Amino acid sequence: LSPNTSVAFFATSLHSLLPKPKKIKKMAAKDVESPVSELEIENKATVDALYKALPSGETKMVAGLLASDLEWWFHGPQNCQYMMRVLTGESGHGEFRFEPRGITAIDDGRVIAEGWEGAQVYWVHVWTLKDGLITQFREYFNTWLTVTELRLHDIPTVWQSQPRDLVNRSLPGLVLAI
Repeated sequence: LSPNTSVAFFATSLHSLLPKPKKIKKMAAKDVESPVSELEIENKATVDALYKALPSGETKMVAGLLASDLEWWFHGPQNCQYMMRVLTGESGHGEFRFEPRGITAIDDGRVIAEGWEGAQVYWVHVWTLKDGLITQFREYFNTWLTVTELRLHDIPTVWQSQPRDLVNRSLPGLVLAI
């Protein structure tokens, strides 16, 4: 492959990752409904059903909403992995109550839920859904504590890759917030 072919392939691949355009419904001459697809509504309802099933101990309902090979990412203090302990059955829902203050579908495959308890506890959950099942779960729990802890030990919290030119093909740089 020539460098131009690789660039064209990369651009095509990147284009396939972009959200698909959505239809906007007019509600009245002056009001326009926000662009929400039917799939976004269904995915949001699935995540909402999960949060409602957890406190009542409906394990069959919860298991039916999750893919058997659920991918889980956790960002925050290690002792705050409450949701994973609940989803694996290691602890009951009573250890920590997840009561979302907001649930928002951000595209046809992802839903964000966020909640907080006072000034000390803040969490965000990013759920990825496919064919009506939750396939990935990213939990961000009091991440400011992690950043504060890293700063106390003079550990960098941001990392950037070094630009490389491999056989005249530039690779994109990466910036990670750790």
